[in-house]
Amino acid sequence: MILFPPAAAVVVAFHGRPVRSYEQAFETGGRTYAPLRPFVTRAADRIWYEGPTLVIARGTHVVRVALTPRTPDALDNAYVPLAPILRALGARVTYRARCVDVFFAARPVGSPSPYDGYAPSAAPSVVFTPAPIPTPRPVWSGTPLPRRTPLPIVVPTPH
Repeated sequence: MILFPPAAAVVVAFHGRPVRSYEQAFETGGRTYAPLRPFVTRAADRIWYEGPTLVIARGTHVVRVALTPRTPDALDNAYVPLAPILRALGARVTYRARCVDVFFAARPVGSPSPYDGYAPSAAPSVVFTPAPIPTPRPVWSGTPLPRRTPLPIVVPTPH
């Protein structure tokens, strides 16, 4: 989307911390548009394609966005209306003087139960590792002898 004159940049803050990005969010027509990466991807748990539709999920909330034409770099190039997508993902979005504040409710943190309905399908295998062979100790054979290879002597010739 090319706008001339350029629209005013908008700061997007998640829980009070501004999101830094080379591609900035902007406001036009009373809506704030932002690139998918990093603004929407920061809020999402998973993102995938179903045909020409981009599906964004966070917890139990799912949002579908039609992106046409779908290209491999669509996540880098696509600008989307930010507030409706984030609200659909369960965020509280407020707007104040060129700043969009995004707040998500805290999610409960818990550890999964072991094997959570999953049982290993293969038995563990035994791995055989041979014991290392010790290096033989040197045998003392007396005092060391000097090198017996003759070295050439280079005598400079007078010019």
